[in-house]
Amino acid sequence: MKSSPATLQLNPASSEPISFFDLRAQHARLRTQIDIRLTRVLEHGAFVLGPEVGEFERRLMSYTGAAHVVTCANGTDALTIALMAEGIGPGDAVFLPSFTFTATAEAAAIIGATPVFVEVDARSYLIDVDDFARRIKACRDKGALKPRAVIAVDLFGQPADYDRLNALCEAEGLLLIADAAQSFGARYKGRPAGVLAPVTTTSFFPSKPLGCYGDGGALFTNDEARAAIYRSIRGHGTGDDRYDVVRLGLNSRLDTLQAAILLAKLNVVDDDRANRAALATAYSEALADVAVVPTILADRDSAWAQYSIQIDRRDEVQAALKAKGVPTAIYYPRPMHLQPAYAAWSEGPGSLPVSETLSKRVLALPMHADMRLETRTRIIAAVREAIAG
Repeated sequence: MKSSPATLQLNPASSEPISFFDLRAQHARLRTQIDIRLTRVLEHGAFVLGPEVGEFERRLMSYTGAAHVVTCANGTDALTIALMAEGIGPGDAVFLPSFTFTATAEAAAIIGATPVFVEVDARSYLIDVDDFARRIKACRDKGALKPRAVIAVDLFGQPADYDRLNALCEAEGLLLIADAAQSFGARYKGRPAGVLAPVTTTSFFPSKPLGCYGDGGALFTNDEARAAIYRSIRGHGTGDDRYDVVRLGLNSRLDTLQAAILLAKLNVVDDDRANRAALATAYSEALADVAVVPTILADRDSAWAQYSIQIDRRDEVQAALKAKGVPTAIYYPRPMHLQPAYAAWSEGPGSLPVSETLSKRVLALPMHADMRLETRTRIIAAVREAIAG
């Protein structure tokens, strides 16, 4: 049953513990459907690439409109597979926003390509297309690397500007990969995440908009040849026969048990997204006068994987909220170009000032589909008080 925050009773005095992601509440709501699905898998015993995996891929195709969906073990592998399928490696440049999770840069670096870090917009947190264009030119002017691909991250759940990105990538001969790990269910100009770029990847990590009870990922494309290569790579690079190895690959298959859980959760993904959107609206209306609240652009919506405000005195505010029992998180405390692992590809401090400033100001508040109205009220009151100091 859908749980709408607006229908629950207010009890401001409640001291019930607050969850940042309340996966237990979601499971309680879906327990029956999940148990039925898991029991079927236990009974048929096909735990690797069982029938639920194919069913889930077909359901994702229907949900997004993508012609082909290939599941895999996790979202990082999905990015890696997408790059491997293009033969990207040493000497190639892969552009990506610096203000993101390490998986985006890791996927490029792990196959020997060079991550080229790009600035983001200060309000939407999405890749700055103008800065991306400048960095393509700078890369070509230097001549040391061949621009091959860009990974556009739909940070916190809002799709990037895919019309501009597609046009720029087509003109420059680059592959556009949409990293939709946080935006599954969102739409851009009426089109769903999954069909906004030639290749889209996503993650089913438990805290994602559509999450399993472990790791999982998927690739979306309308290109049949690419999809065939993805399926080969995820299964050790095999061809028509399991012992016919035609390319280097990975062991990256989605477990059947995880597919079963995801099938049950897919039934409510739109309801859950609507509840998160309602919570985000309530946060923004209540906090806009004391913090910089998220900006959702007029031609798109958000899956609301996270809700991050920008504030001064971030560490003090976070400590004050912790003392009041309000959990928070920082996505992300250090941009990728300042991480030690990527020092060899960084231009150093000051090279991406927006990303560097955001990392010092963002603070994520609890965000999930099952939050009670009284809990929301407690959080808002606590945030306002903590910011006021």
